Amino acid sequence: MDQRTYSQYCAVARTLDLVGERWTLLLVRELLTGPKRFGDLQRSLRGIGTGLLAVRMKHLERQGLAHRITLPPPARTPAYALTEAGEELGPVVLALARWGLKWTMGDRRDTEVFRPGWAVLAMETYFDPTAAAGVRAIYEYRVDDEVFHVRIDDGALEAAHGPAQRPDVVIETTTEVFLAVAEGQIDYAAALKDGSATVSGDRKLLRLLAKLFRRPTRATRHPATADE
Repeated sequence: MDQRTYSQYCAVARTLDLVGERWTLLLVRELLTGPKRFGDLQRSLRGIGTGLLAVRMKHLERQGLAHRITLPPPARTPAYALTEAGEELGPVVLALARWGLKWTMGDRRDTEVFRPGWAVLAMETYFDPTAAAGVRAIYEYRVDDEVFHVRIDDGALEAAHGPAQRPDVVIETTTEVFLAVAEGQIDYAAALKDGSATVSGDRKLLRLLAKLFRRPTRATRHPATADE
């Protein structure tokens, strides 16, 4: 299949030639949090067929954005990882996420799925490094069958899949409650009170979460009219 191109000698157009096809940037999003097996990618991206996923991954390999690796023991299975060029798309994806949180995220549609693991990358868009100055803490999240953690070190954030070695706070809840907290509909204090979440560890650090992670204020893309 011939690659579609804008045929423009422009950095934006050249970049869109590489990552502008449907699903491509979402595959980059998935790989930004670490290597993934083919099946992992398919489970995370509901709606992409096996054939299309194979085509998109071949495209990323051919263009030098991803490559195949073998996961270390005990897995020892084939997987995909980003190249240096692919990794440098991270700020682009995060910038799109920040823009989207402000300008596109209304109420969740009935047809839309949400995976808690996407929060590993999304945490960076919510993070307030100024509020985290002087803070050193590790938060582990156990949301349904997904586990991930964030490490905060004096204004810097590191988020990753899997359990933390020595977390200061462990939060266990469901996908719906986790999303409701992220949306600002409830807080963990309310979830603890009604039993929809459990927390172990430093409660002071738990209360600090609301200051460390702030959702951007939503805005409308349509300018106000004189009648409004």
